[in-house]
Amino acid sequence: MDTLKKFGLMEKIVHELEDLKNSQQAIIQKISKIEVDNMELGDKRLEKDLPDMHQRVADNLDTIAGLLEDFAGQTNTFSDKNNITALKEQEALKAQ
Repeated sequence: MDTLKKFGLMEKIVHELEDLKNSQQAIIQKISKIEVDNMELGDKRLEKDLPDMHQRVADNLDTIAGLLEDFAGQTNTFSDKNNITALKEQEALKAQ
């Protein structure tokens, strides 16, 4: 795989991890809203299961955030090491 193609794939993964992180945050917010609404309702099944669901999603969010931080760092290091900016400029000149 050539360097620019590899970098493009790395950037794509960073964006997908960001999207995944945002999705997990939205799920936590939705679970929290249900938990608040259930304080008034008092459904026993929701009281029992929602805290566990909340914790599992929060744990997944922590894992995703760690992956994102590490992989974004790897992507930046790869970019610096391989002078991606210059490679993109060369590629643009070839395309003209």
